[in-house]
Amino acid sequence: MKPVHIVIFAKAPQPGKVKTRLIPLLGAEMAAHMAHRMLQYTLEQALLARIGPVELCASPAVTENTWRAVKLPTEVLVSEQGEGDLGQRLSRATLRHVQAGAAVLLIGTDCPYLDADTLRQAAQTLIHHDALMIPAFDGGYVLLGLERHHPSLFEDIAWGTSSVAYETKARLHSLGMNLVTLPFRYDIDEPADLCHLPKPWKDIYVHTDESFCKKNG
Repeated sequence: MKPVHIVIFAKAPQPGKVKTRLIPLLGAEMAAHMAHRMLQYTLEQALLARIGPVELCASPAVTENTWRAVKLPTEVLVSEQGEGDLGQRLSRATLRHVQAGAAVLLIGTDCPYLDADTLRQAAQTLIHHDALMIPAFDGGYVLLGLERHHPSLFEDIAWGTSSVAYETKARLHSLGMNLVTLPFRYDIDEPADLCHLPKPWKDIYVHTDESFCKKNG
């Protein structure tokens, strides 16, 4: 059985640089606050899952000043995303782990529903499949699990669009990879997504406008 590594892709939670589509509603500082909170939550749940090593694949490198406000748990490994589009960065991280004999769960920090139980379920399911996906309701995915690598899986994908999951599934099938899909989850990118936050988070970020979720939920 291959070990499973969790690789978390994240940007430094710097105001004006993260959650930019939420800035018109929340403001740059509050949007960065949310990004920071979601990063800490994701790291916490990944460690609680006790699947295997947890790695933060950061942009920029964590040695940069933009990370100075983030306290990383000592158990978390750190790497740098490096250059290129998202597909190139995901491909490099996947290849690195697969070449070392591990399977990988690739996640971001936009989904407050990727808890430790869900991560454990994904890792356990991946044991019996080549690939695993947890799609997002917006057409992307919040988790991609892989036990082998092929560069074409990440090439020429229209990242940030509603076709990402569909295109990725088509690539996996064309490569003959056995894919299993777990239930959809919400990620938080657009203002309307705030209505799908868990209640303790919603009380922080949308409580000032009770009518907002009636219109957008």
